Amino acid sequence: MGSTALLLLKLALLAAYYTPAAVPAPARLAHCIQKCGNVDISYPFGTKEGDCFKDRDFQIDCRQKNSNGQRTPYLAKESHDDHDIEVLKISEDTSEIYVSMPVSYVCYDPNNSTDYHQKDRFHMPSKFGISNKKNKFFVRGCETYAFLYDHKGKRLNGCDTRCSDDESSSVTSNYGTCQSDFELTVANYTINIIFYDRFDESDSSVRRCSYAFVAQIGSFNDSDLNDLKKIRETYRSTVVLDWAVHNTNSCGGACKSNNAECVPSESVSGQYFCKCKQGFRGNPYRVDGCKDVDECQDSNLNKCLHPKSCRNTDGDYKCSCPSGQKGNGRDQTVGGSGCSPIITIPLVVTIVLLGVFTLVFILCWAHKQRTSKQLRQRNFEQNGGNFLLQQLSQQQRYTDKMRIFTEVELKNATNNFDETRILGRGGQGTVYKGTLSDNTFVAIKKSRVGGDPRHIQSFINEVFVLSQINHRHVVKLLGCCLETEVPLLVYEFVDNGSLLDHLDQSENECSITWDTRLRIATETAGAISYLLSSASIPIIHRDIKSANILLDHNDTAKVSDFGASRLVHLDEAQVATIVQGTIGYLDPEYLQTGLLNEKSDVYSFGIVLVELLTGNKAFEFNTLAKYFVSSMREDRLWEILDKRVLDQKKNAMILKEVASLARRCIRVNGEERPTMKEVAMELEGLITMGKHLQEKDKDMMVEESEYLLGYCTNNDGYGSTSASFSVISGHDDSIQKHVTFDIIDGGR
Repeated sequence: MGSTALLLLKLALLAAYYTPAAVPAPARLAHCIQKCGNVDISYPFGTKEGDCFKDRDFQIDCRQKNSNGQRTPYLAKESHDDHDIEVLKISEDTSEIYVSMPVSYVCYDPNNSTDYHQKDRFHMPSKFGISNKKNKFFVRGCETYAFLYDHKGKRLNGCDTRCSDDESSSVTSNYGTCQSDFELTVANYTINIIFYDRFDESDSSVRRCSYAFVAQIGSFNDSDLNDLKKIRETYRSTVVLDWAVHNTNSCGGACKSNNAECVPSESVSGQYFCKCKQGFRGNPYRVDGCKDVDECQDSNLNKCLHPKSCRNTDGDYKCSCPSGQKGNGRDQTVGGSGCSPIITIPLVVTIVLLGVFTLVFILCWAHKQRTSKQLRQRNFEQNGGNFLLQQLSQQQRYTDKMRIFTEVELKNATNNFDETRILGRGGQGTVYKGTLSDNTFVAIKKSRVGGDPRHIQSFINEVFVLSQINHRHVVKLLGCCLETEVPLLVYEFVDNGSLLDHLDQSENECSITWDTRLRIATETAGAISYLLSSASIPIIHRDIKSANILLDHNDTAKVSDFGASRLVHLDEAQVATIVQGTIGYLDPEYLQTGLLNEKSDVYSFGIVLVELLTGNKAFEFNTLAKYFVSSMREDRLWEILDKRVLDQKKNAMILKEVASLARRCIRVNGEERPTMKEVAMELEGLITMGKHLQEKDKDMMVEESEYLLGYCTNNDGYGSTSASFSVISGHDDSIQKHVTFDIIDGGR
């Protein structure tokens, strides 16, 4: 072949192979088919779902099925006339694909003298070529010429076959076979088979066909081709194709892995493909495709004199010599320095001292670990851990409801209770933000002082009951830790602060709207009602306040902090306890008598309603309840409402109804207060009524609100007297304090 013709062929191949890159390699496409039949499919190859393949040349057709129902992969065809090319194996690292190709044949028919000449065209994707290093052209038959042509009709190679001179023999081994090499990698080609001599009609029919095909070197033996009839019906040759991703002097950004490189194809002129760097294997077209090869796991990959000294590194490996020897530990036949002995007195002394120091360190560390373990076990037992485990073991699926954390887990979650993890401080302890090993955010409550051992069983009972609560508006108790001096409680993490934070006018000029306030009140009332009437054992919260109503990112309310809560059995109407709670929210009847009942939480919730209406905070307004009731008696409700509520110009009827409900909740006589269930139902009804009124006549609602409410621009609506009170903290019956309280006539 002349140099000019060779140059033209190279230019034609470059033009045929050029196709712009379509879709960049994705890091991971979960929707793509990863396997078709027994063949692994990975980028840049892929099926036609979404963007699973780089471009059409790499599309795999996985729709066909074989006789046993298993899917079979094929290269996508450009036309129906193209042969089906079955995919057997894809190698990303060597840029090769093994396919199964049909065999071309021509048969002599004595009844049709023209049927002894056959042309068969094979079409490949533009970025594929038949490897000229791993394939040959084979011809099998008698008195046959067979040639291989490129897509331009240029003959590349060919050969002829003859049969045995013994014409009377019908043994198939007399058939001739020839083979020839390629000069270049071929993309699209045509096989032309010609009989150059006619057969005698007395010859066996099995000798009337000749075959030509391209096949991988060594993929079959001559004996595989003896049965020519079987070849025509079932035989398909295995062919190795080279493929590339780009043909413009680079890989065009196709190599996504940091451990991949772009290299020119050795067999396809002008083509480039991605390859993992030395020491890495995998798919270079994925971001994390090229993985480090652990040479130490394969003795054929490492040349360490002492295999146990092999240490794998990123893309390579290192060998070391035994103690007392020097060198790099590699075989000298591959350029290593081997190992040579070194013995020095200072080294021996150093080793002995190091051994003694290590032994002392290990003994001290073991003693510390044993002491720490004993302390954790003692704390666990003193905090009632065994009793809690006994209670939990009696419940089915208790592990889904309650978890016993270790001290190490919670220290790791809070970076050893770092100050920067503190979410808030209260009278009963400090709350930290923690991150568990599964990346779940939690709130961890750490008490300030240890509890009275006499109340450990009571504490365990409360923790156990709280762990059974599953209400969307109650902060869920996930578990506890009993290995510390005082128990640690682990709650779900609520990320948007407390209701108190959002009512602060100095920090929230654009506060939550009235609709949101009403929804928060309704959700809170529903949660308290659930605790009092639907829980397995009724629970009186005893510290309902805006600071204990947390909001998530959707401003959904969640009731929190059950440190002062009490369990009330069904046969108990009220419980005598030491007065405990927060001044400003405390039920005056409970404060005077020390008798706790469910109406105590109703009073505290009524104060929260007043805060939502007025924007005033109970702990800064020592007579907020009295001030609110007297304002309603004097028909001054619109003067004390929060201006941020009035700015919305909402329906006056809803505001008046909520104010009336709050007034009934804070009556001094508990028997005159509504139940929490009635409060929740009434709030839900007001929300429904508000939506109905707004939809029925929005214009009328706006005019009526402007007339009745107006804008509170010249009156701040707040009293001049305010005082701050501290929270009464501690566990049940642990702290006793007598407090004077102004008795307020709650609207009688």
